[in-house]
Parts: sequence; structure tokens; C-alpha cells
Amino acid sequence: MADERPDMTLKAIGFVRNEIKRPMREGWEKVVSEIVVENNLTDALDDLEEFSHITVIFWMHLVDTSVQLPHKVHPMGRGELPLVGLFATRSPHRPNPLGETTVRLLKRRANVLTVEGLDAVDGTPVIDIKPYLQRYDSTTNPRVAPWVTNQ
Repeated sequence: MADERPDMTLKAIGFVRNEIKRPMREGWEKVVSEIVVENNLTDALDDLEEFSHITVIFWMHLVDTSVQLPHKVHPMGRGELPLVGLFATRSPHRPNPLGETTVRLLKRRANVLTVEGLDAVDGTPVIDIKPYLQRYDSTTNPRVAPWVTNQ
């Protein structure tokens, strides 16, 4: 039946370790972090170091999920930008506070990945890691809303 939703279970495969204790609006591109993957998944990381970039999916655990989410928001909380649908933004305040960032993989040491550019604070649970594959993860001539490019 189309209306039935399957049960979902997410479990962290690791966590982020860095010096950042609170979310920042900008400046993430030079932040170096470690992703500490569960020891029992160490061999699942084999050959990942052959990629220059990886995509990290994480749970934004500091987001208060008990508050009622608005369906319309001003992007980046900036009142001068138009009121748009929540899903047209990168707001962390979402029904499921998942983050996703493509980062530079600097090195791997057993179950620890050192990355640059991960916009996640210290202690953030990591849900999944995928290699960046240009043919799947990029597109040509993307269109974005005018308010994005006019900032």
C-alpha cells in the first residue's frame, strides 16, 4: 500500500572530531576534521584513500527537533532575502536534520579519516561516507534561484 511508510533505523558509523564546538555561518572550507569510524567498519574504508574527495552524511545533533518547523523561511536567517519554502534552503532546521558535504580527503589512518571542509561540529554523528564521483555528483549548467546569486 502506497500510504504505508517503512520503519527506518539510522545508526551512526562514527563521529566528527575537531576544534569547532558551535555551528558557524561561514569559514568551514579550511576546517580540518577527523572522522572516527567505528572500529568494526575499518575494513569498509579500504581503498577510500584513492579518492581525493568524499561525501559525508551526518546528523546535525545540535538542532532542536522539538520545535515546530516553519514551512517558509528566509535563507540563512537573512530578512532581506525572500521568504521561500524550507526545502529550497540549506537550513539545518529540517524534519530530519541531515547534513551532507563533499570534502577533501587528506589522509586515512586505519579507522580515522582526516578531511578538510566538513561543516560539522565536534561530536557530530556520521551516518554514511561515499566517494565523490564526478559523473554522479556534479551536473552541467545547474539553475539556481536568483536570490542565491544576488547575495
